[in-house]
This record gives sequence, C-alpha cells and structure tokens, in this order.
Amino acid sequence: MNQNMAAAMELRCWGGDWGLPSVHTESLIVLLLKAYTKFSGAKVAVSPIDWTWKTITVTVPELVCGDTAVQEPTQILNFLRKQRFNADYELTARQGADTMAYIALLEEKLQPALLHTFWVDAENYSNLTRPWFASRSPFPLNFFVPGRLASGALSRILLTTGEAPLHRISEVEGKIYSDAKECLNLLSYRLGTANFFFGNSPTSLDAFAFGFLAPLHKASLPSSPLQSHLRQLDNLTGFCDNILAVYFSSDHFCKIAAQAGPLPPVQETMDANLQKLTQLVNKESNLIEKMDDNLRSSPQHKPHRPEPKPSLSSAKSSTPA
Repeated sequence: MNQNMAAAMELRCWGGDWGLPSVHTESLIVLLLKAYTKFSGAKVAVSPIDWTWKTITVTVPELVCGDTAVQEPTQILNFLRKQRFNADYELTARQGADTMAYIALLEEKLQPALLHTFWVDAENYSNLTRPWFASRSPFPLNFFVPGRLASGALSRILLTTGEAPLHRISEVEGKIYSDAKECLNLLSYRLGTANFFFGNSPTSLDAFAFGFLAPLHKASLPSSPLQSHLRQLDNLTGFCDNILAVYFSSDHFCKIAAQAGPLPPVQETMDANLQKLTQLVNKESNLIEKMDDNLRSSPQHKPHRPEPKPSLSSAKSSTPA
C-alpha cells in the first residue's frame, strides 16, 4: 500500500446543522464518500473547522495525509483513486462516463443558483447564511469570514456563467435559475424510482448530487423559488432523506433520522428543454467514455460496504414540466 495511505488522515470541513452532517456542499460530498467507502479501511478523522482560525486559513474540504494536503472534492477523489481507493469500482465504462458528464452538469447548471441562493440573495444571506457562518467563526473572524465567502461565491457565479467580473449579477439571475430548474428536472428523471443513480449503493455521482441537493432541501430559507421547485421533485428529496437515514443516522453530526413517504408516479415525457439537456449529457458521456479505458486499466480496491439497512420503499416520482 502507498505510504501516504498508511498514515492516518484528517478530513477538515465545516460542521453540521439543519439535520445535516455539514451545511457545506463540498464537505457533504466528501463526507458521504467517507461514510460509504470508509476509505477502504483507512483511518480518517473528521475535524470541523468551526470556532477555529482555520475558518479563514483553510479551504475546505481538505484531506490531510502525512505531508500531503488535498482540497476540492474532485481533487480528493482523484487522490484516492491514485491510491486505488475508488467509490466507482463497480461501474462500467459507460456508467463512469455518465457520472463525469452529470457531475459537470451539476457544477455548470446547478451550482451557480445554489451559490446565489445562499450567498447573494439578500434575504437569505442576512437571515440565514451570514449569521450561521459568523456564529461558527471566532472573534474577530466572525466579522470577516461571511463576507469573504460571499465575495468568493459571487466571483464563482460570474466565472461559471462566463460573465465579466463587473457584470451586474441581476442581469444573469433569470438564466441562472432557469438552468438550475432544468438541471433538477433532468436529475429527477435520471434517478427515477431508484434509491441511487447506479445500482444499490452510492457512487461519486450520488455524493455530488447529495452535496448539492441536501442543503437546499434542509435549510430554512426565507426566500427560495429553487427550494420550492426541488420540493416538488419527491424522488430527489427522498434520495437525500434516504442517504441521511442510511449513512448518517448514527453520525454525531446528524441528530435526526429522515423519513420518506410514498412518491407519486414518474412523468413519462420530458419537455423540450429537458430533452436538450439529456442530449448534452449523452454527448459528453460518449466523449468521456472513449477516454476512460486507461484509467480503468489499473487495479482498484473494492470499497468496504456497510451492513445493509432498510431503504426507501420502491415508489414513483414526478417531474414538473
């Protein structure tokens, strides 16, 4: 085994609230992968940065292994794959390509709207986001951390949407939320009545989807049309609740066990915008699949599976037009 992986690892992230192990999207992504794979038996200590000076000195999530520090979910996943620890071990080449295409879609279409919802929308920022992050930062950082994170979120939105740094955010708000709703519809259609996107256990796509969806699902937002849209997609909210119940119900960060009711039927037809997004994902997936053979030629350790727990009953879901 690689010497790096023999050392104990530390995963630094924002702490939890709202019934979530972390309120931070990127932290949630890595926490789910940790909960499912157990990093194939590697020792990993989760260290919330709340109430420490790391709230301003560390970019989370951050995986520290010996002298190596890796940030960002994608980079952490790549680091683990190089060490032969892979949550996508059992996926086919086609499924692996689909995973990468859908993750790219989430980052391009959904993430800007989530950043806007939590960090740019004045009502949500003043009443929820800023107070939460200020309360988790030590004095005097509580005066600086929320504003710094908000500024980074705004810059990221403009960068993702391809606008100039001085472009007025109000001019792109409509497209941001329209794209996000279409992305949610596509994700709902792809999940259907299943508990996970591929098979009977979570993969990296489930981790990314959970990280993006769970805060929007669980946060008490004063103002959020996007949250209202998500709550119409019962299979996506049920997806989040199922993961919380199965993988985080005994976690010390998460104090509730989610419950889900029956889901209504899936709509069999998609609107024109949804079809365009599906075609885009399929096109990207085909390109990625051609590049995937070399990656999969190296041996991988099969991830540790937790004991099976009761999951959501098979039910149907609806996709609003």
